[in-house]
Amino acid sequence: MSRDGGSMWRDALLMAGKDLRVERRSRVTLNQVAPFALLVLMLFAFALDPDRDVLARAAAGLFWVAVLLSSLLAVQRSAGLETADGLPDALRLSGLDPAGIFLGKALAVAAQLILLELLLGAGVVVLYGVDIHGVATLAATGLAATAGLAAAGTLYGVLAGGLRVRETLLPLLLLPVVAPVLIAATRASEAALTGVQLDVSPGDWLSLLAVFAVIYIAFGVAAYGSLLEEL
Repeated sequence: MSRDGGSMWRDALLMAGKDLRVERRSRVTLNQVAPFALLVLMLFAFALDPDRDVLARAAAGLFWVAVLLSSLLAVQRSAGLETADGLPDALRLSGLDPAGIFLGKALAVAAQLILLELLLGAGVVVLYGVDIHGVATLAATGLAATAGLAAAGTLYGVLAGGLRVRETLLPLLLLPVVAPVLIAATRASEAALTGVQLDVSPGDWLSLLAVFAVIYIAFGVAAYGSLLEEL
């Protein structure tokens, strides 16, 4: 049962710190996820290189596809930390607020995704030759999309965590759900990367990203405890 807000956020920071310390020691994001994400960008560049104009126009979509694929690896890693033998029971008996556990794990995933997005953003500029026209729009899009991806990924990670086929089931569960994030983040980023004014303003797409993030954060806070009991 959820406790007061102060305890929830203390537990969230405790859980986020634990996950980030594990990541710092293992260096999975640095040694595996980041090279994978950059490789995806390079493959797109090789595939579309004969037409640099097409590559520049598609930069926003290719960037977010790379982020989305990388987020699958980050979420699987995060969920795997709590599904080893005996750990689910230890987590349930720890006295930590389930809502705090959810928020902490989502914060840790979000922190890793933000670092990956900064790295991939530099890769898009170098490999695709785009000029950034709206830093503030890109920053707002990145924060809103990252919040949605981290919240949805953490929620579906624990949902698939108790299954033996979770490595293959998680992408099947998560990718259709986060498709609106991919579309909205791509459209919100296009004007900032290409300078072309779109029929729908970036602010409208940002609103959609914010709604998605709020829904999944609220649902995760409410349902994570019940899902954790099923592990």
